[in-house]
Amino acid sequence: MMNNNVLGTEFQKALDLGRPPTIKKLFPNSKALLVSGKFIDRAVLKKGRSICMAANGRNHFVIRGVLKAAQRASSVIIIEIAKSEGGADAYCAVNYWNIARQVDAVCNELGITVPVAIHADHYTIKKREDIEPARTEIPTLFEAGMTSIAIDASHLPEDENLLANLELSRYVPEWASLETEVGEIKGKEGLSTEEEALFQIQGLNAHDIFPDWIALNNGTTHGIEESDAGIQVGLTSRIHKAVEKYHVSGAQHGTSGNSSDRLRDIAQKTRTTKANVATALQMISWGLQVNDYGNAQQDKDGNFIKLEGEGVTEDMWHKMKAYAEEKGLKGGNYKKLNLPFENRLLGQPREIRERMIKRVEDFVFHMLVDVFNAEDTAPIALDAILEAGSCDPGPKVGRMDDPAEWTADKIREKARAFSGGKR
Repeated sequence: MMNNNVLGTEFQKALDLGRPPTIKKLFPNSKALLVSGKFIDRAVLKKGRSICMAANGRNHFVIRGVLKAAQRASSVIIIEIAKSEGGADAYCAVNYWNIARQVDAVCNELGITVPVAIHADHYTIKKREDIEPARTEIPTLFEAGMTSIAIDASHLPEDENLLANLELSRYVPEWASLETEVGEIKGKEGLSTEEEALFQIQGLNAHDIFPDWIALNNGTTHGIEESDAGIQVGLTSRIHKAVEKYHVSGAQHGTSGNSSDRLRDIAQKTRTTKANVATALQMISWGLQVNDYGNAQQDKDGNFIKLEGEGVTEDMWHKMKAYAEEKGLKGGNYKKLNLPFENRLLGQPREIRERMIKRVEDFVFHMLVDVFNAEDTAPIALDAILEAGSCDPGPKVGRMDDPAEWTADKIREKARAFSGGKR
């Protein structure tokens, strides 16, 4: 386990060198190693066949449990919140603008020394009109402590997706890590293809934009998985191979509904270095029964099974269930309990709060060590920071595509060609 006593001057150097300027300004006296996701990606790449968990911090208990697990495993970690969870119309009390403050405070309180990236997940652009307000909002995320972002315009046609990424990437600091996405997750247009991914990455590369991750619609869903179809490992591997020369890594969404064996296959057989875990952590913190990979179990009537003596108090769970029934919330929509109940959960006795945190910690530790092979990636990231001598290790590749071939008009022309004219 990494700690300040062992690391000494090296850890202090990493704090001085690796923390981005926005983080230093926000937290000038902090001992939390909040860094660009670029270092996280490189650490797991160097270890090989390894994935970093990107944990959605839907509540404060999840944030604490995840950080404790990462420290215990000496693993790099990403703490994230998506636009739906923590944006302007959020269903969580943890949001885009306070998550870094919570993570920094917990790291300092608990002596967490592993490198942590703060990721704005699924910054969604669902229509062209969303781009203009995003020009203002994206900079505020980094001012509030984000060190990474996923610009998700995958709801749009291929050309508009690429053009939105080109327009908005200019508002992302050069040192920050960037994720792009093709093929809307749980979308209606079918699975992502090699052609679609290559189109996105080539177009970005031509304009000196080098994403660290690409997310795909590779058969996964968000929330509670109702079938065993799950992630298509072969498809994922083929798409990663198609963009291999660009050294872009994979970001895997919707892991909560997939077995540990399938997730191990993703780690072993693809270039995935980031895997999002959201719903599982929320359910675990509440004390619900889950299987070995965090999918919440339901009884024959479709009700979640609360384990007595685990997670929230029995009285609190009855209140949460009653609220859900009143609001018509079922299944995955129990996520909307986060906002109205955060303060109530924080007001429970210490022993209840601690058992909620411990349950998250133990689950995440198991995933990091036994499934994602992320153990001992923290020292690798620390070395990368010291080697870079700054908060930015730079891109993994340079420009390989001709910008003259990727003007707005040519982007639309190329998209029409490979979509069969169906625009």
